[in-house]
Formats: sequence, structure tokens, C-alpha cells
Amino acid sequence: MKLASFSTPDNPRVRVGLVLNDEIVDAAQGARALGFSVPDQMQTLIEQYGQAERGLRALLEQAHQANGRLSAIPALQGSGLVQPLSAVQLAAPIPRPRKNIMCLGLNYAEHARESAAARGREAQLPQHPVIFTKAPTTVNGPYSDVVIDPIVSTQIDWEVELAVILGKGGKHIREDEALSYVFGYTVLNDISARDLQAQHQQYFRGKSIDGYCPMGPWIVTADEIPDPQRLTLRLRVNGVTKQEATTDQMIFSIPRIIAVLSNGMTLEPGDIIATGTPSGVGFARTPPEFLRPGDIMETEIAEIGVMRNRIVGVSEAR
Repeated sequence: MKLASFSTPDNPRVRVGLVLNDEIVDAAQGARALGFSVPDQMQTLIEQYGQAERGLRALLEQAHQANGRLSAIPALQGSGLVQPLSAVQLAAPIPRPRKNIMCLGLNYAEHARESAAARGREAQLPQHPVIFTKAPTTVNGPYSDVVIDPIVSTQIDWEVELAVILGKGGKHIREDEALSYVFGYTVLNDISARDLQAQHQQYFRGKSIDGYCPMGPWIVTADEIPDPQRLTLRLRVNGVTKQEATTDQMIFSIPRIIAVLSNGMTLEPGDIIATGTPSGVGFARTPPEFLRPGDIMETEIAEIGVMRNRIVGVSEAR
């Protein structure tokens, strides 16, 4: 199923929605109409999914019986709980994560090679996952503006990534059991300030500018994606494809990443893991390319969805 965080003009409070085709239903209120209880915030829903799943499945089952339309479910007709997707505003699926987003660097061989070449170094593929984090304040909506402030950085780059959302916690998780800890998957753009990254000689500062992590447009639950190593990633700038790859090209698979991260560190429900970007980033191009106000980024994983973010200057920011 697809689960989003959304708001409407008449109710600006962000809450969980169940998405089906081109409609979204307020998950908590819709489930209540069918006699079930579902949390209205994504973090809580993930933590309580064992109980919430019954209500969500009931909504889907009744929608499928009504020709695939949430709005045709008898208990919801005329309730105002179902909206066209085009009429709502989508936030990041987890609008404010409790912890930093865990990220992998250099997890695609061609990206590792292009990064080394751009820095005048000999390419060496990592023997262990290269891990860094992004601050929770980087999280941005799937269709929200991304603000460039030249006082902060003038070398803003794109990175399409598959993000893993954990559904249960654990420590010392075995690789062969790791996928059972996954709640779902979403699209993530690890926007990076390359000049800051170079100045500070590490990832965190250049990766943690406010709003530099669009996510969404929703979470697709793990049961809908039985093999996350067979997904197609693309990123376009102004309609021109800059990145295109498949997740089977990862150096370290998702089960391996989870096993390594949980070795000595407790992972928790709602933790977000960004699994790395393929080749085609801007700073490694000849000549280098960076985002400018007016640019439109489309970040896509074909089996999940597409984000569309406009780049704006500080004076345009709303």
C-alpha cells in the first residue's frame, strides 16, 4: 500500500493518508468509519503497524470492491474524507524524523569512480559501507521548493536515492533476516552543497542544509516491493536525464547495510536509511553542473513515484 503525509486547505494539520490510484483518504478517520483504529501520524503508525494494518487493509478491500475507488466506499461517501491527490499538499512521509537520516556514500561503483576522477584521485571502491548522516531539518516535501542561498553555498548538487524506512527495531540484525525489519521504501534526493563538503573535508555539513532532503511522495510498504534490488532510479533537471541506474548496481545491498548499521547500534522503527546515489551527479560532470534558481528537479524511482522540486533563490522563497 501507499501511505503519505498530507494536509488540505481547510485542514492544515499534516496527517497520514492512504493513497489508491488518484485518491487519498484520511487514514485515521476513514478507518474509524469502518470500526478500526489507525494512528494519524506516520511515526506512530509505523510503531503500531501490527494493529493499524487491519484498518488500512479494510479500507483497501472495500475500495477494490467499489471498482478501485476510495470515494465509492459506502461508509465514506459524502464524508469529505476522500480527496483527489491533486487537491492536497503532500509533506515528506515522515515530516520530522526523530533521528538523523543515515546515509551511504559511494555505494555505486560508477559513482565512486566519477567522484574520484573529479577530485583527481585514483578510484578505490569501498571495502566497507561509507556512512554519514543528514540532520532532520533537511527533510522537505516531494513537491516543495528547495532554496539556494549563495551566502551559504553556490555548488548545489543532486543525488537520487532509494530510502529504506525501518518498521521494527533491533541490534546485531542478521543479514538474512534484515528485510523483515523494513516497513517500506520511498524516494529521497540527497541534495548536497559540494563547496561546503570540500571545505569541511567530510559529508555532514554539506549534506545538512535546511530543506536539502526532499522525500516522498509516499511510502510504499515492503510487501509491495519483494525485491528492492531491482528498482529503477532516475533524476532529471529541466527534463534532461542526469542519472539513471538500477538498485542491483549497489556495492552493498540493503540487507548488508542494515546488518552493518545494527552491529553495536540499536536501530528503531521509523529510522530512515538512504542507500546511496548512482553516477551522473553534477560536480563530476565536465564541466561541473550545479543547480540554479528556476531549475526543476524530478527525482524518480519507477516502482514508487516521482518527486518534483523547484529551485528558488532566497528572495523567492515562500
